Amino acid sequence: MIALGIETSCDETGVALYCDSGLLGHRLYSQADMHALYGGVVPELASRDHVRRLLPLLRELLASSGIGPGDIGGVAYTAGPGLLGALLVGAAFGRSLAWAWGLPAVAVHHLEGHLLAPMLEPDPPAYPFLALLVSGGHTMLVEVLALGRYRVLGDTLDDAAGEAFDKTAKLLGLGYPGGPALARLAEQGQSGRFRFPRPMTDRPGLELSFSGLKTAALQTWKSLPGSAQDRADVARAFEEAVVDTLSVKCSRALALSGLQRLVVAGGVGANLRLRQRLVALAAEAGIAVHYPRPELCTDNAAMIAYAGWCRLRAGAADGLAIIARARWPLEAIGGPQPAP
Repeated sequence: MIALGIETSCDETGVALYCDSGLLGHRLYSQADMHALYGGVVPELASRDHVRRLLPLLRELLASSGIGPGDIGGVAYTAGPGLLGALLVGAAFGRSLAWAWGLPAVAVHHLEGHLLAPMLEPDPPAYPFLALLVSGGHTMLVEVLALGRYRVLGDTLDDAAGEAFDKTAKLLGLGYPGGPALARLAEQGQSGRFRFPRPMTDRPGLELSFSGLKTAALQTWKSLPGSAQDRADVARAFEEAVVDTLSVKCSRALALSGLQRLVVAGGVGANLRLRQRLVALAAEAGIAVHYPRPELCTDNAAMIAYAGWCRLRAGAADGLAIIARARWPLEAIGGPQPAP
């Protein structure tokens, strides 16, 4: 069976095709250049751009894959969480296609897509596993037992790691999107010149917090002359603090859960320093660590197509409703539900 996946949760428009033998192809259009003019995502502009991009991207994907509507067995679209207007564009598009083609449609949780993205790799993890989900709007540790069976072990109390990266990059004058720019700048920084706090690592538990770390970076930056080296050194200290914090929490979660596999997913999961640290942690603990390839760490439709394919194959379908939820707790998803 071939599943068509559609992703429009924020500022990237994606379409993808997944079948029993693997990913057939995917297309992604980033709105980053448009939103950079405003220093961040403008929801109304994001929604309008999704409307413009979806159909041309789908036509391009179908043509390049040699796939027609008659070959597709179901449609999966991101239903939340995310920007409601952006979600509604993809949801309406996906549900309308499914109705026109006489196919079942499933509403996919965006974070479930991220959690399952490593399944698209040649050496996918087996259930159960511990997942560190670090995306722009979410940072959490999740026990993944099976498709639709998720238990959040620890969540952020304020800013997500990706948000803290972007906000710190902005105060350093790095523009938007800031996370990747800050990571590149940190490579030029001197390690050890500044040491920022490792939030909530001095107490038990798996909760996370990055707001205070962002404030520490701001206060340090304001106290400096503002040279290029100052900027790089602050970026390096900030990145090291985030990586250390996530590493401590992962180590603690692995010990508490007893799980033997670690998955790192989400946009911040592409950070090289974080990957290196967690690979070292996994080697020391004698466990396996899995990542999606960098292009599948950020928002994309390949992960939505895979998650939808899993649910469609199990007989799930969501009826004729167009589903879009700005907020949607991960633990509320549940397993695949048969057609009503």
